[in-house]
Amino acid sequence: MEGMGFLRSASLLAATVTTGLTAGLFAAFAYAVMPGLSRTDDRTLVLAMQRINESILNGWFAVCFGGALVCTLLAAALHLGAGHRAVLPWIVAALLLYLVVLGVTAAVNVPLNTVLAQAGDVDRITDLAALRERFEVAWVRGNVVRAVASTGAFGLLAWALAVAGRPLG
Repeated sequence: MEGMGFLRSASLLAATVTTGLTAGLFAAFAYAVMPGLSRTDDRTLVLAMQRINESILNGWFAVCFGGALVCTLLAAALHLGAGHRAVLPWIVAALLLYLVVLGVTAAVNVPLNTVLAQAGDVDRITDLAALRERFEVAWVRGNVVRAVASTGAFGLLAWALAVAGRPLG
């Protein structure tokens, strides 16, 4: 059972770290990247977001973004036992918030990223202002939802770690 205790703790810690890294990414876009790009011309915003969307699809992002889901699911499953259920509501709440992140990403942000990618070479786009208008406001709104939901999930997982570390009794 000692190995199972380690696995429970490790999965919860990994869920917390990966969710925190993902929350940090979305929050940084919400409070720095997109406000900075909003102050640029249409060509700069479109080109920058095209390049960011191309470069973010890498192993580090996959580990954080996908790992947050996998590790949180694993942590929830490993805390189903009667002696570990005090932590479970916090993990499940975090999982629900992270599902919001995944849903918004799939329904809003990825389709808008695809629109930018399909627009092609920024120097050949005939109406950059229209493309920006179609993309920017909706993408920013979706990202703010992701930032808030993932930050909430991170906080809940951090609290789950605190609850898990408390002595019984």
